[in-house]
Amino acid sequence: MPTANELRQGFLDYFKGHGHAIVPSSSLIPQADPTLLFTNAGMVQFKGVFLGEERRAYTRAASSQKCIRAGGKHNDLENVGHTGRHHTFFEMLGNFSFGDYFKEEAIHFAWEYLTRVVHLSPERLWVTVYKEDDEAYTVWEKKVKIPAARLVKCGEADNFWQMADTGPCGPCSEIHYDQGPGVPGDPFPNGEGDRVMELWNLVFMQYHRDEKGTLHPLPRPSIDTGMGLERLAAVVQGKTSNYDSDLFQPIIRAIGEMARKRYGASADDDRAMRVIADHLRAITFMIAEGLLPSNEGRGYVLRRILRRAARYGRLLGLGLDGPFLHRLTAPVIDLMKGPYPELERARTTIDRVTKAEEVPSRLGGRFGEGPRVGAG
Repeated sequence: MPTANELRQGFLDYFKGHGHAIVPSSSLIPQADPTLLFTNAGMVQFKGVFLGEERRAYTRAASSQKCIRAGGKHNDLENVGHTGRHHTFFEMLGNFSFGDYFKEEAIHFAWEYLTRVVHLSPERLWVTVYKEDDEAYTVWEKKVKIPAARLVKCGEADNFWQMADTGPCGPCSEIHYDQGPGVPGDPFPNGEGDRVMELWNLVFMQYHRDEKGTLHPLPRPSIDTGMGLERLAAVVQGKTSNYDSDLFQPIIRAIGEMARKRYGASADDDRAMRVIADHLRAITFMIAEGLLPSNEGRGYVLRRILRRAARYGRLLGLGLDGPFLHRLTAPVIDLMKGPYPELERARTTIDRVTKAEEVPSRLGGRFGEGPRVGAG
């Protein structure tokens, strides 16, 4: 069974073998995009290329991008812990084409990787396409030979992507994985619950939307894809929750040992441990980027995540006698320092900043009983 580290590297190796430049993850703090609080997708570092404002030495690329979705338009904070698939911090695997290959090749790469490289069962995979994208539908139906029963046309809300109200946009194909009847939810894509889960989104950027909403064909159509490593790891490792994968279990075990509780024994305790494990990853990576807790902007998001983790810690009996979160950043660093060596370099800073934010005077009383910043 491949580890998450092996899956990450294997994804990059696969696309390197198909002529893609391997581009390191950019910062969580967007360098040239004031519209974003955090990098929330793999395409963010390539935005200038997609807009035609920048040229790179390559026309196809692949990356594993650090992402935060805990503020602004894309905010998964309040879902964390309540589902098996939402996170504040996650890694997005993606392959990109800047006027090089287009729909047929992107679809072929995705299908080959999922079914022949990581060996997912084709019978468990569903595909959705934009209802007017006959080109993509034909590739899936005639070339890949997806059965019509698992090839679904959807509307703009589900299968049309745009960067903003104006600018590059286009239809997308999403690959979904059926986790089976043992997982609550509808047995089809875009339904309720987690049973059929979106795994990989293939965006076909082929239009420019003007101020009047009119679509104009782009001279160099491009590809932008994204797949969460956490979801991929869970599915490949035979788990129905991302938190049961090897990206989270070492952290959850450390929380359980500190709280003297066993994960799996209590639904309420399990939820608290999931929240803390997720938030510890976000806290660790954000501080490693140089962020500090504050009352505005990105620092406010960091403070909010820290305090939410502290509150859930109290539900486990943690933090009653003093700071605890800072000690749990060590397992995160130990787990993730291989692909992200900046975590090891920032180990002392991460510990000190987290502990300083935990002290009672900063939280207005006993640790974890500070002002409630948001619900959840």
